[in-house]
Amino acid sequence: MFQTFDSAGDPAVGKPRVALLRQWLEANGLDGFIVPRADEHQGEYVADRSARLKWLTGFSGSAGVAIVLRDRAFVFVDGRYTLQVRSEVDLDVFSIESLVDNPPAIWLKDNLGKGARLGFDPWLHTISEVKALQASADKSGAVLVPLDKNPIDIIWKDQPEAPVASVELHPIGFAGELAKDKLARLATAIGKDGATHAVLTDPSSIAWAFNIRGGDVPHTPLALGFAILAADGSHQLFMDKRKFSRQVAAYLTQLAEPHEPGEFEAAIVALAKSGAKIALDPVLAADRLRMLVEANGGTVIAAVDPARIPRATKNQAEINGSRAAHRRDGAAVAKLLCWLERQKPGSLDEISVVTRLEESRRQTGEETQMPLRDVSFDTISGAGPNGAIMHYRVSRATSRKLQVGELFLLDSGAQYQDGTTDITRTVPIGQPTEEMRERFTLVLKGMIGISTLRFPAGTRGSEIDAVARMALWKHGCDFAHGTGHGVGSYLAVHEGPQRIARTGTEKLLEGMMLSNEPGYYKEGSYGIRIENLILVTPAEEVEGGDIAMHGFETLTLAPIDTRLVRSDLLTREELHWLDTYHARVLAEIGPMLDGETLAWLEKATAPLPHDAKI
Repeated sequence: MFQTFDSAGDPAVGKPRVALLRQWLEANGLDGFIVPRADEHQGEYVADRSARLKWLTGFSGSAGVAIVLRDRAFVFVDGRYTLQVRSEVDLDVFSIESLVDNPPAIWLKDNLGKGARLGFDPWLHTISEVKALQASADKSGAVLVPLDKNPIDIIWKDQPEAPVASVELHPIGFAGELAKDKLARLATAIGKDGATHAVLTDPSSIAWAFNIRGGDVPHTPLALGFAILAADGSHQLFMDKRKFSRQVAAYLTQLAEPHEPGEFEAAIVALAKSGAKIALDPVLAADRLRMLVEANGGTVIAAVDPARIPRATKNQAEINGSRAAHRRDGAAVAKLLCWLERQKPGSLDEISVVTRLEESRRQTGEETQMPLRDVSFDTISGAGPNGAIMHYRVSRATSRKLQVGELFLLDSGAQYQDGTTDITRTVPIGQPTEEMRERFTLVLKGMIGISTLRFPAGTRGSEIDAVARMALWKHGCDFAHGTGHGVGSYLAVHEGPQRIARTGTEKLLEGMMLSNEPGYYKEGSYGIRIENLILVTPAEEVEGGDIAMHGFETLTLAPIDTRLVRSDLLTREELHWLDTYHARVLAEIGPMLDGETLAWLEKATAPLPHDAKI
């Protein structure tokens, strides 16, 4: 299995480990320390060595921060984890705060007194984060203290070693562009930003730019490291050479001068002393890098990671690969859904469905000569009330039976060499209630609204997020997560900067891939989410219109459970979209199925009665 079912969080660890941290703080003249869920690269997944927040608190979510003071301790989480955090941390030790409504950068000014000294590791906070923290500390008179050594690393006696998974080359047939050509483009962009150099701290950008993949973190094929790109083409790559085969080493040496990670800081210092103008992305780069450049006479140029937008706007090879991956993945999901429908309610638990789905993906990959490389995240398999936990992670301790009268939410994804997938389907176990069917249909209306949207060039995700919520809002409902995140090409399943959310400030450009996943969650009862991946299509003229409009192509191919659909709540246009989508699903993945699975798919994609009045 590519995932385990061990209990992710452990509230018992908090009390003794916070006590150890407080002893260290007292011995070093500090009043507190801030522990983000981050590593030096600010990625969603961190290696075991960097799981400091989980080690200290027991909280296993993908976003969060802890602040430990001499007499109080706090864990900050967003809306995805408000339920999960209360089961994973000791509430006698930690108070829970909102990472959205009262983040540390706001919390500090109201909770730290004048002269209080708060330590932080400048490798684990971005330039923008530290700027915001400093502004808040200044208002309260507190002092932010950058530390040369992270105290968690000092008190964590059995901390794992840094990962050294092998690096592999990403073939041109999937990448669509040679690394030397990508690097030449990036060098030109660096010069346009007025910089002599740019630092790549995001391993996804390094993977994309150098056409390599790795295995240093869970579920995302990344090789951890740094790169310094130069406008004159004299690039440097900082990565543990134990990861390189002879072939990989020879390939990379043609593109950049290789160095060990331990040489990275010295290289930054040397460039700064030579008067270099070094581009750092304020939302990605560690504040430690800014400190090194400025302390040694260099100039920091605040600029977006030059690989970020080129990586997000997929080329034709990446788009074709994604389409193929989604056909294959859709067939695997269809096999799972067919099997699930045949099982007796109460006979399965959440883990058994996850296991079966991975087997289905593995088998389908083997049949099509495109093996399953990994899951793209730990599958969210939530029955009944567990489905209401937005980022629920099933464990042996929490796995529930799929009982009659409940909803089952299955959010999963796969990593294939030609593409990354992410799909959510919600299915009824037995007969759903009318409330369930109504709420499901409201969510579906939002998903269809995004799927059919046309929008002009320059539109941002924040400007269309409400489309996914309007039907829910009219009924006094909402969901506490973004509508969509960016998706990489055999890279991170959650890729920036594109997103559909209130905070989605990036323009949606042709070739960007995103998720489309509105939901509804009734705490203690059930959760609903429907998710497809979508691709921003080229702007086209609209008949009778004035300007060209972008749209979305739906990539995901799997049936949406029509037993939960109230067709009388859908407009004719919405019903037409659903019928057309299902016809396409049958046409594209049907040839990969046979026997009872094909018969099931034909029934699952049959047109609905058109009861719409509008």
